[in-house]
Amino acid sequence: MISIRNLTFSRGDRKIFDNISLDIMPHKITAIMGPSGTGKTTLLKLIGGQLVPDSGTVLVNQQNIHQLSRTELYKLRQKMGMLFQSGALLTDMSVYDNIAFPIREHTKLPESMIRTVVLMKLNAVGLRGARDLMPSELSGGMARRVAMARALALDPEMILYDEPFTGQDPISLGVLVELIKTLNHTLHLTSIVVSHDVQETASIADYIYLMSEGKIVGQGSPDDIRCDTSAWVQQFMQGKADGPVPFHYPANNFSDDLLSTNMPR
Repeated sequence: MISIRNLTFSRGDRKIFDNISLDIMPHKITAIMGPSGTGKTTLLKLIGGQLVPDSGTVLVNQQNIHQLSRTELYKLRQKMGMLFQSGALLTDMSVYDNIAFPIREHTKLPESMIRTVVLMKLNAVGLRGARDLMPSELSGGMARRVAMARALALDPEMILYDEPFTGQDPISLGVLVELIKTLNHTLHLTSIVVSHDVQETASIADYIYLMSEGKIVGQGSPDDIRCDTSAWVQQFMQGKADGPVPFHYPANNFSDDLLSTNMPR
């Protein structure tokens, strides 16, 4: 479904990705994991064509996404659903109109059919009864589920999830995990889940890529990752405070610092 080859991308002097290659297989849940600040969301923006790499290629359905015309890119994006980290619901529209919005924008369906589609999408995430509420009236978990229904509105082939589990209570978290897994299987979707929530993501992923400092430092099935002997992989998966990623930020010797007469700038 997606083939990334020799991808390099920088922001200023900071190299976010350093010649990485990876594949997203169809009808599977692929997890992109790693500490905060490793470029996971940036990778989604490169896949969606919002950002352009310094070098390398991103092929989506065998199309080089960064060589498409704007019209071709917009057409391809209709096959991608996106669940933003914040949910990104339109605050002045009801739940119903949030789901209906992309359908109205990209199709010529009559309102009677749009209503049927919207109710089906909301029913799939368990929120058909909340269709008349405004985003401000939703809990965090409900807002994330409405955003998921909107991502499904145009029946996409793939869905990109940007930190779907962040800030959720245990019940909402369990609902989201089950929804991602069930919808992917039922609708034969291809899902990319960007997250640093180890337990939840590993429980539903078919394949995991672990990223750090611009490189892929581990990859494989969840069982492969758990058995990986890499110290960095084990530190991340087990949430250890110290290891290859040190507890202390690089600094001068502590004794020298204490005796120094230099004042902080």
